[in-house]
Amino acid sequence: MHREDFVPRISAAQRRSDFVNAAIEVIATYGIDGATTRRIADQAQANLAMLHYCYDSKEDLFADVYEFVAGRYRDVVEDSDPHSTLVETARRTLRGIMECYLESPSFTAATLDLISWARRQHGDRGMAVYDQALKSVRAALRGASADHAVEPETIDQIAYVIATLADGFALNWLTYEDRSAATEQMAITESVLQSWLAVRLGSTPATV
Repeated sequence: MHREDFVPRISAAQRRSDFVNAAIEVIATYGIDGATTRRIADQAQANLAMLHYCYDSKEDLFADVYEFVAGRYRDVVEDSDPHSTLVETARRTLRGIMECYLESPSFTAATLDLISWARRQHGDRGMAVYDQALKSVRAALRGASADHAVEPETIDQIAYVIATLADGFALNWLTYEDRSAATEQMAITESVLQSWLAVRLGSTPATV
């Protein structure tokens, strides 16, 4: 066999990853209803038979897409450095999520569409993705506040504010796709969080 005739074998795990990434791109472009298995296979540069070999149904593929989305949020939160102060951890978490959105408009669009669609079609699944993201944020905030007396209710409120600000940023970014403006808006959004934290936690939140 000549070297040029050799085609490296792609593992099933790698193929599944390719299909998940392809599904993100297709959903971002065509929406959930337009995310056909053929379009996803074409985006992954694979044949349709391979997709059906890896996944019994489109719903099974979407289950992996949901897990991928949840994993991205977990990665962002883990990078926020829970060994810092509560305020700094909250700020870094918010910035990390916004940077994730800014880095990949496709991920942002697909995530919002997936959560909305799942909420309409499956109820609990749509909430589960959002709940997993909030759970990761709350865990990081609790870790940062371990040495201070911060009520669980306060942690929940901070996580909610982070999610609300990040969601608003995501919608604005997708609507206008102005990277320069979005970069400036990230700083504004962070300042809103810090101002709210100063009121909620007291006059010297940086020490918390």
